[in-house]
Amino acid sequence: MDINNIILYAELTEKDLNILDKHNKVVFIVNRNARKKEIKDSVEKLFNVKVEKVNTLIDSNGNKKAYIKLKKDYKAQDILSRLGLM
Repeated sequence: MDINNIILYAELTEKDLNILDKHNKVVFIVNRNARKKEIKDSVEKLFNVKVEKVNTLIDSNGNKKAYIKLKKDYKAQDILSRLGLM
């Protein structure tokens, strides 16, 4: 799978902002067929960061959410700043 087709967009709700501040995690809506390893590699290449852990779930709308926890050396807010969301 092409890395440009894995991450669809960042999600930014009030709950996501709390997760961002408390746990250094970013929430992305990703391709439903993407695996955790592909999501991790895609985030690391696109944003030049190191990912510690990826958790995924399918929400009630049928979208696949990926919770990306970054290593301590990197800040999740920087990713959202690069995307122009913060």
